[in-house]
Amino acid sequence: MYSVGMEEEYFVFDAKTRRAVRRIDKKFLKRAQRELGDRVMTEMLQSQIEVATPPCSTMKEARDHLAHYRRTLSAAAAAHKLGLAAMGTFPLAFWPEQIVTAKARYGAIMDDLQMIGYRNMLCGMHVHVQVPDVDTRVNLIMRLTPYLPLLLALSTSSPFWQGHLTGLIGYRLAAYDELPRTGLPELFRTNDDYQEFVAALTWAKIIPDASYIWWALRPSLGHPTVELRVADSCTRLEDAVAIAALFRCLVRALDRDRALNAGFDRVGRAITVENKWHAQRYGITATFVDPFSRSPLTLAQWLDQVFDFIGEDIDALGCAADLRHVHRIAAEGTSADHQIDLYTKAKAAGRRRLTAIKEVIDWAARETRAVGGKDL
Repeated sequence: MYSVGMEEEYFVFDAKTRRAVRRIDKKFLKRAQRELGDRVMTEMLQSQIEVATPPCSTMKEARDHLAHYRRTLSAAAAAHKLGLAAMGTFPLAFWPEQIVTAKARYGAIMDDLQMIGYRNMLCGMHVHVQVPDVDTRVNLIMRLTPYLPLLLALSTSSPFWQGHLTGLIGYRLAAYDELPRTGLPELFRTNDDYQEFVAALTWAKIIPDASYIWWALRPSLGHPTVELRVADSCTRLEDAVAIAALFRCLVRALDRDRALNAGFDRVGRAITVENKWHAQRYGITATFVDPFSRSPLTLAQWLDQVFDFIGEDIDALGCAADLRHVHRIAAEGTSADHQIDLYTKAKAAGRRRLTAIKEVIDWAARETRAVGGKDL
């Protein structure tokens, strides 16, 4: 129960120009696949690459896998004059230049999405937590939905878009939510409700199956899991593992106590939509609204609330060390905060915009390949 799997998406860029590649280098890809096997995959756009861990019983196991993937891909990239960066958006990626990976699924998606598909230059982190009872998953997702803005705020790594600061701490979902069937899950309380929705769309041939539902939190079609999709790709590995551990503990807590958040309603969901926007705009400094008491709260207060009821789950899953890092993110800032700080300081020192952006990309690449505080 509650085993965890993690997926990370990375940008591949030209080490000299720092621009996202248009075409994936075949020699780089072959080396990556030779060394990582089916743990590394292409993405819809050729400027991106994805890794996925196997199911893990501990967060240390997941961390070790991701550290190996990041190290291996970074070395392979460097050998082919490329770079690798875990970021929600890439500062020097431009959508008119994007080339779609040649796969039947991607071709069908692009035919449907058109220009919106080419604008999907976005990298996220997905976390799967095992919940074997299929009838439990949809109700659990409904009760987990209030925490999506909190998890997003902690993961933000996407303040840039098309070569410019956006003014948002997390721009990725502003772009991603252009796609259909994204955003917060619908307020379905039972698996029957969810399956009725899926059946209607598949019967109308709008989607082939439930894998085309891209909510920020969904029941996985291919695995017996609930899948978190709201998080940006975390530049720092320790941030990724900490956020995944927090989500895992929340899943266990709400699964063992079916009364928790059972009263989540339409007003609460509307408040959560607003909280999501504030997480995108302000990150960890946002003011949120408690979707149950309807009162304002800060991220620190929200974390205190959560830690009050997941203590048993932290101990049961052995996540105490990982979750201490959550407080460090809240105190010291996310990847997006560091990117903005680097950029503004470079500009204040008289550097041109492009030079300042390149410094941000170089920092992100170093942090992506850094494991245990060391740049490997």
